[in-house]
Amino acid sequence: MYYKQNRGFLANIPPVVLNLLIINVLMLVATQFFGDMMYQKLSLFYPASPFFKPYQFITHIFMHGGFYHLFFNMYALFIFGCALEYVWGSKRFFLFYLATGIGAAAFHTLVLWITTLSMSSYSDYIQLLSTPTVGASGAIYGVLLGYGMLFPNNVLQLLFPPVALKAKWFVLIFGALELVLGIFDRFGNVAHFAHLGGMIFAFILIRLWQKTKRVHF
Repeated sequence: MYYKQNRGFLANIPPVVLNLLIINVLMLVATQFFGDMMYQKLSLFYPASPFFKPYQFITHIFMHGGFYHLFFNMYALFIFGCALEYVWGSKRFFLFYLATGIGAAAFHTLVLWITTLSMSSYSDYIQLLSTPTVGASGAIYGVLLGYGMLFPNNVLQLLFPPVALKAKWFVLIFGALELVLGIFDRFGNVAHFAHLGGMIFAFILIRLWQKTKRVHF
């Protein structure tokens, strides 16, 4: 007699995506207990800030500002990240995720430095030094760009608005939107240029892999 093995939902999630989901959830739970200490130590601060530590370029990727911030990032990671990990393998996907997250943070920091050159208010500069940046969004936008490059003609069904778009158009629209918002909403609480930076570094990395024919293996 033959019994079909039921592996379960979690067993079908590739290991890096699964572990990233778990780590990010645990980090948010820990943040609820330790509060400001977690943000002060693990968030990303501008390098001139007394709170800045070099390791924050990595740790901030696993920090989030609340449930909905975490939920939407992890939902996107699950939807798009699984496909990339299946194609590239776990080691290559993990490298890609970290590289785009760190690249996004570096680009965001560069934009902040350019912003300081035109600041006329000392209080604005002090506020910048004390404002932390958290979230996996830079890496997530890198994952989105990667999905669009590997599966450009896959059709994505959006909920809001309820339209269907090919992945390549979906990525281009989101990239253009982040650029526009980054220019006109420079002092908002969303790091639009970090999102854009994640996409830029993802594009560069994938193009390098394509030139060395090491994207698919």
